[in-house]
Amino acid sequence: MTSIITYLRSAAEKRAAYNRTVAEIARMNRDVAIEDLGIYPGDAERIARRAVYGA
Repeated sequence: MTSIITYLRSAAEKRAAYNRTVAEIARMNRDVAIEDLGIYPGDAERIARRAVYGA
């Protein structure tokens, strides 16, 4: 039972981190994102997935 709770807690924490990362990238000034960081805000979900889940 403990391992299920640990797994669910970890999954919830990862999902929260994913949501925060997507929101931060999406809110980012387009010029800063593209010119300074080399990322496109439209790719926020893909970038967040890789950052949080590692795939």
